[in-house]
Amino acid sequence: MDLAKFRDTEYVKNLIDKLYAVYPGGKINVMEVCGTHTMAIGSYGLRSLVPEGLRLLSGPGCPVCVTPNSIINAAVELALIPDIVVTTFGDMMRVPGSEKTLEVCKAEGADVRVLYSPLDMIEMAESQLNKNFVFISVGFETTTPGIALTVLEAKRRNLKNVSFICSNRLVIPALRILSEAEDINIDGFLCPGHVSVIIGYGAYEEISERYKIPCVVAGFEPVDILMAVYEIVRQIANNESRVVNSYGRVVTREGNIEAQRVIEKVFVPADAEWRGIGVIPMSGLELREEFSEYDALKKFKIELRDAPDPPGCRCGDVLKGVLLPPECPLFGKKCKPESPVGPCMVSSEGSCAAYYKYGGAE
Repeated sequence: MDLAKFRDTEYVKNLIDKLYAVYPGGKINVMEVCGTHTMAIGSYGLRSLVPEGLRLLSGPGCPVCVTPNSIINAAVELALIPDIVVTTFGDMMRVPGSEKTLEVCKAEGADVRVLYSPLDMIEMAESQLNKNFVFISVGFETTTPGIALTVLEAKRRNLKNVSFICSNRLVIPALRILSEAEDINIDGFLCPGHVSVIIGYGAYEEISERYKIPCVVAGFEPVDILMAVYEIVRQIANNESRVVNSYGRVVTREGNIEAQRVIEKVFVPADAEWRGIGVIPMSGLELREEFSEYDALKKFKIELRDAPDPPGCRCGDVLKGVLLPPECPLFGKKCKPESPVGPCMVSSEGSCAAYYKYGGAE
């Protein structure tokens, strides 16, 4: 598909003019909950183009960022056990735990490996049956089907040296909590494109109907995002609140039914902790009983313990949209991409990393 029209300068200018024309004045908080939107808004400088009172806030859309310290600490604990190979996605390597990162563990001699696909671990495990392989799984509905397929493949091959720490999260329960939060006052949601491919745009109807908040699904090009922002502001100006799919070239109302089925086959919803937000009911996923042998925490008797964020780190408030990254006292000083204190500066999709790289003109 030719994406040039979604980056067309004249089209962008026309959208900006339409946005200013419909903008009713006052303060409007629009929150995106997708790490790719976070980076796109920053890289295209979109905050500098919208009306001054229109705030584009980054919410808990970065999977690495919302992963609590307790999960990082458990991964580190496993990495330090002989004959255990810890595998994960690249962004997880540099997230600080209470004592160290997985990257430091690797430098100290632990066997920690970065994978592009969790299925790669299956081949490794089958060729090294004398070692235990653990995948640290984080992500939203976008990556969860791949994890589910990996679990099913491990069971099909009857592999006993494979297990998972499952820290996958669900978007809709988080939107409920954000919609009810009195300290944020969200006026509209810029809904994630990738997640919506899986869950379908119909999943957001309960948010728009129950909380009277416009929800617009968007792609990742400048025109995609500005069209969605315009639609949100238009609804607010006309006292409307409904779901609109502005990413029709990819997203359907029902979503990917097969992906939903494979998730449901392997996982069940469970209460889960989100960094900075706390425990959100039924917002996580845990392995079904028939797959419990692949639960690394149970297998190696690892206990998740409460672990506070590093002193001064305000990632939690940034993830909730209460605080803009530059308002954190550590931002750009003690906390930089080369020496991050919190996960929002580590991840390639983190809001602090986006503000540091691109700036954040309001």
